[in-house]
Amino acid sequence: MAPVFLLTGVGAILSVLVARLGRIVDRMRVLHGRLPGSAESERHDIDIEMTGLSDRSRFINWAISLCTICALLICAVIATLFIGALAEVSLSGAIALMFIAAMFALIAGLLSFLREIYLATNSAYLSSR
Repeated sequence: MAPVFLLTGVGAILSVLVARLGRIVDRMRVLHGRLPGSAESERHDIDIEMTGLSDRSRFINWAISLCTICALLICAVIATLFIGALAEVSLSGAIALMFIAAMFALIAGLLSFLREIYLATNSAYLSSR
């Protein structure tokens, strides 16, 4: 049962990540629409913000990819558990390896998410100065 609950948690994390990516993309579209006809100084500020948003989207994309890999590995663990039970074969080694790989993917995805949060809060701090 634990892998199923873990899969639910990873799904919730993916929802948060996709929502953040959507907000980044929306902001980039707004900034891109302001580029034509803007003054040189404003264009420079827009370019700086777009660079920051691009960095953030790269980290969110990594987080989404890694968390999706984690979810896929958890699905493989669940399927392998059922296959092992039905075939009455011990697949504990394969299950353990897939679960460990899923945890490493989740850890890496969360670290990437943490980096994106740091970039977002840092840019908010810098823009408020």
